[in-house]
Amino acid sequence: MLSNKMLIVHCRSKDDDLGGHAIAIGEEVSWHFDPDYFGLTTFWCDLAVEDKRLSFTAFNDDGDKPYIESWEVYDDGVYGNRSLPGERFMGAWRQIGIINYIRSPKGL
Repeated sequence: MLSNKMLIVHCRSKDDDLGGHAIAIGEEVSWHFDPDYFGLTTFWCDLAVEDKRLSFTAFNDDGDKPYIESWEVYDDGVYGNRSLPGERFMGAWRQIGIINYIRSPKGL
């Protein structure tokens, strides 16, 4: 599914929108930030490739769990720290059908 496709990545928090990035399979995108002093920092990411979509919590500073520092995208979904012990499945792809917008005739 993913070979030779462009992946759209858009990540944001309550305070920061990191914008959308189009990356080719095999490329990387990275960003850096300082977590909130009170441990309230959360980032969400939306991914899209053709008619598939995936949304997941990319970072949640809840103080109890170790941070996931890397994500890898595969045909079945996204994994956090897949190449390290204790990998975590972050979410599966959802297929979005093609939406056709049909204008109705005037007066209807």
